Amino acid sequence: MTPTQSSFEVLAAELTRQPGVERATPGKKGFGAGTLKVGGKIFAMVSSRGAFVLKLPRERVASLVAAGQGQAFDPGHGRVMKEWVEWTGAPDLAVWRVLAAEALAWVGGQTH
Repeated sequence: MTPTQSSFEVLAAELTRQPGVERATPGKKGFGAGTLKVGGKIFAMVSSRGAFVLKLPRERVASLVAAGQGQAFDPGHGRVMKEWVEWTGAPDLAVWRVLAAEALAWVGGQTH
């Protein structure tokens, strides 16, 4: 297990204690694998390339990219997803907790 996967597992264990947060169905492949969901919508995941990825508002993604903390996420088909950011630094559970809380609040707010 990579450091990213290990950190994500710790984060996932913490977040799934919150109401409405769930892990992806075991055995699922592709974009839905290794994800955390709220209201059936993905808000955080480990990509197929092993990167920590979050769904955040476009402005927040742009600020993280500008600060050198992430890059716009391309799931592999050559089209960048503007509301998704791929963490580019070393795994940092403290920062990931903050970002995941932002992503959970934002995506969770979209499900109503």
